[in-house]
Amino acid sequence: MSQIIPLLHSYHTFHQEAIKNRFFKHSDLLAVLDNMRGNAKFEIREVGKSFQGRSLNLVKCGSGPVKVFLWSQMHGNEATATMALVDLFNFLGDDYDDEVKDIILKNCTLYILPIVNPDGAEVFNRRNAQEIDINRDFHAQQTPEGRVLRQLRDEINPQFGFNLHDQTTMWSAGDTGNPATISLLAPAYNAALSVNTVREMAMLVIAEMNSTLQEVIPGHVGRFDDEYEPRAFGDNFQAAGTSTILIEAGGYADDPEKQHIRKLVFISMISGLMSISERSFLMRKTVDYFDIPENKLHHFQILLRNCAIEVESGKLKVESGKLEVESREWKAESGKLKTGSDSSETRLSSLASRNLYKVDLGLIAKEIVNDDLRSMRYEYVIGDIGDLSNRHGYKELDCTGFSLIQTQKLQVEELADIVLLDGLEVLLVIEKGVITSFT
Repeated sequence: MSQIIPLLHSYHTFHQEAIKNRFFKHSDLLAVLDNMRGNAKFEIREVGKSFQGRSLNLVKCGSGPVKVFLWSQMHGNEATATMALVDLFNFLGDDYDDEVKDIILKNCTLYILPIVNPDGAEVFNRRNAQEIDINRDFHAQQTPEGRVLRQLRDEINPQFGFNLHDQTTMWSAGDTGNPATISLLAPAYNAALSVNTVREMAMLVIAEMNSTLQEVIPGHVGRFDDEYEPRAFGDNFQAAGTSTILIEAGGYADDPEKQHIRKLVFISMISGLMSISERSFLMRKTVDYFDIPENKLHHFQILLRNCAIEVESGKLKVESGKLEVESREWKAESGKLKTGSDSSETRLSSLASRNLYKVDLGLIAKEIVNDDLRSMRYEYVIGDIGDLSNRHGYKELDCTGFSLIQTQKLQVEELADIVLLDGLEVLLVIEKGVITSFT
């Protein structure tokens, strides 16, 4: 498995430049697949249509005895693994000699469905065009996409499956203080969470994958909640005899568009496929799987600690970048408040210092897809207020000695509207959920 980590250093040689971010569309993927059709290593066939008539395409490669089925983007706004898959196509399709590639293609036959939900991907929405969550449609079979996915598993009858998703960036890797950048799971096949041979093999492969990932992102791997979901595909594929491995792409500092995580998902898949190819997972034990810390919802995008908040609020407003206190105008320029007189400065200081209580404030970035459907903006909402000493933030700020003023009353799950001051210096302004100043 030592051959895997160096792939990160050569990643640029097989990175698929045509897929630049999470907002690619069905037509973008079709262009990638069309460019692959002349490569004898791949067989590509249409296996069905989405509700709105977009093609679902299966890619087959490799000639080994072990069948592995990989499917991605059941949820249209969970695109990280699809980006990693198109990089995998480049890696496997190149003619140059590579030990990792050769071992996988010799020992495995891969069946890859890169986008299960192209209609959802078109508008960057979790659900399909019927507003159905495909991953809750295993039994009802009301979605054409779900019917295709179930039929493919039955047709291929793979020994192993990779169920590829994104998760909220709020997940933490246990109590490590780190975000769960990658979460792994061998889904349960019954409510008792029993472990049979099929599920155990998935656990052992995951243990191998975690070992590889710890070399790259130590302390950033979590074990996803294994609560049994009888309507989900992963749980039912496990029950049907396919050792199913869930990979969830989470968050990583300063990687909002998940381009680094894209590489980590690739490494996760390669590690799992190598473990299956070499059967090295048989050297692992289930305790190695259960040693992976369980995910906890302990992360915020911004965590403001030790905030002194004024009981009487609403005397300070923010409009178009200007702070107004008791009908007097205060304008932020170069991070400072410009005031009209010393007496006004005294009044602001008094406003910020009376009737205070101290809390931590956790902010969550809510993703809003722009009208072009190819970009995103963020609105910050109040995730929690109070003692958050055992919670963590991608960005953390100790606000001891600062003044935090509510321009609108703080309410959990509502848009943040706050100003954070260090004396007269503006540190942070959030207006109706939008950060307009952050130093």
